[in-house]
Amino acid sequence: MTLEIPALAENGNSVDTRVVVESPMTEADHVRWIHLIADKNPFPDMARFHLGPRAGRAEVSTTLRLAQSQRVTAVAALSGGGFLMAEADIVVTLSACIDGG
Repeated sequence: MTLEIPALAENGNSVDTRVVVESPMTEADHVRWIHLIADKNPFPDMARFHLGPRAGRAEVSTTLRLAQSQRVTAVAALSGGGFLMAEADIVVTLSACIDGG
C-alpha cells in the first residue's frame, strides 16, 4: 500500500493525496474500502472510499484540507478480512480548518 502526499504543503486548504493498494481486484480478492485519517483535524475521519471488484484497481486520489502539520494515515480493508495501513508526515505552512471565532 502506498500513500502519496507531499512532505511540505504551503496551503493546508488544498493537499493532493493518492492511495494505491496492490490488489488483483477480483471477486475473491479485492479492496473493500480505504479511509484517510488526520488526527489533528477537527473531523479526523477525512475521507471514505468504498471499492469492489468492478473498480478494476484499488487507487483513489483526492484533495485534503489539513488543519496543521501532522501525520496522515490511510487504512484499507481487504475482502479476506485483513487490513493494510500507510502513514506519512506532512508539514503545513498555512493551516486550514481553523475556526475564526
